[in-house]
Order: sequence, then structure tokens, then C-alpha cells
Amino acid sequence: MKQSTHFRTIVISDVHLGTSGSKAKEVTDFLKYYTCQKLILNGDIIDGWQLRRGGEWKKKHTAFWRAVLKAMDKHDTKVIYLRGNHDDFLDQIMPLRLGKFFSIRKDYVLSSGTKRFYITHGDVFDTITTQMKWLAYLGDLGYTFLLWVNKCYNNYRAWRGLSYYSLSQRIKHRVKQAVSYISDFEEKLTELAKARNCDGVICGHIHHPAIRQFGELIYMNSGDWVESLSALVEDHDGNWNLLYYSAELEKAESLPFLYTT
Repeated sequence: MKQSTHFRTIVISDVHLGTSGSKAKEVTDFLKYYTCQKLILNGDIIDGWQLRRGGEWKKKHTAFWRAVLKAMDKHDTKVIYLRGNHDDFLDQIMPLRLGKFFSIRKDYVLSSGTKRFYITHGDVFDTITTQMKWLAYLGDLGYTFLLWVNKCYNNYRAWRGLSYYSLSQRIKHRVKQAVSYISDFEEKLTELAKARNCDGVICGHIHHPAIRQFGELIYMNSGDWVESLSALVEDHDGNWNLLYYSAELEKAESLPFLYTT
């Protein structure tokens, strides 16, 4: 796979390493293909919840970190790891700086052209994870089960020659409460950005990639590497886009990722 594009900034979140649903190979391919000056790992990169419940750490999960280290060594990529709710074990050590290229933090303010973006995983406004953690764990179990059902269903679809179908994404778009939650989440995060004197917010957490305008404020969500397989990228002119992974395009000679604004 040839090197093609060097971005100013790449933001990925919700990789959930240590779980069976993590698309670790795909996100590692992404990091091998695209380089950047600054890589922001915006929370839930390692899934401590699942690992504490008996999740399995595999070679492909280690390969992800090897790709990160290679980017630091070969391209002088600055890596900023922001804590999410599933990797809350980082609370014990942050803030932490390892050398001049790697740091672990709670949040971060990024200058992008003439704008400033407040970057946070997003669970700060999730009252379930901050005030009723036992219920959050229960919800995580349900989501894990749904991913297992989805995997079985898509194995059947693949056998029939059909394309991938996301049950959880369909539920998020169809269930009124889920749609309302996403809308409230987006509005609250943009309000937080305004309170921090920023022009917009960059987050993850809800596994719902998006770039939206709320008045003069910009809301961006990098999605996840469980189902959406998406990342936010900033070019050297300060323009932002979402990239989606495509297994079909990866087999071709063209770029293995799709742009969308």
C-alpha cells in the first residue's frame, strides 16, 4: 500500500481495543496509509471495561500501538491521548507526558487556521456514565450483545453475497429516544466549546460521525472503529473532512478511504 496523503491533524476515537468488535486491523491500516503532524486519540481507544470483564487482547491490538509508535518515530507525529469513559483507568496517571511526542490528557484545545476547537471524548455530558455508572455498564453489556448478533447476521449476509448492515446504527436512527439523545449531546457539547471561548468542539463517545454547524459554532464527531470506521482529518489549509474506511476500495489501486464533508 503506497503512502498518499499527509494531514496536519487526524482525530480517531472509540477503537475499543480489547473487544471482539474492535476493527483494530482496519484502523491500523489507516494509520499506515495516512500520516499526520498531530494524531489525537480521542478516548475509548483501550476498552478497560471489557478487559476487566474478561476481554481478550490480541496481536492486532498490539499492532495498532506499533503503528502509532512508528508514526512518532518516522514522521515525528505528536500523539495526544485523551481519556474516555471506557479507558477511565487513565485517571490514575494523567496528565502524563512521555518525551516530546506523546501525552495523556483529559481534554485539549486545538488551533486550526483562525479557529480554536475544544477536544473532549464527550462522556462529560453523559449523565448515565457520570452519575449512574452501574447503568452504563449494563448498557455496555447490551451493546456488546447487539454487536454479537450483528456479527452473526452479517456473516449470513456475506454468505448470501449481501453488503454489511448495521443493526445498532439502524436502531440509533429509528428510535426516537436515541435521536433525541444525539441531538441533545451535540448541542451541549457546542455550548461547552463556547464556554471555553472556542469556535467548535471535536468529540467521539456516541459512535455517530458528523460535521455540523450550530450557528457560529462547529460540531465534529470522529465516529468509531467498531461500526462506522471513520476519522476526522484536517488538511494544511485548516479544512476538515470525515474519512470512512472501505474494504472494497482497499483492494483497489485507488485510495482505500472515502471523503465526506
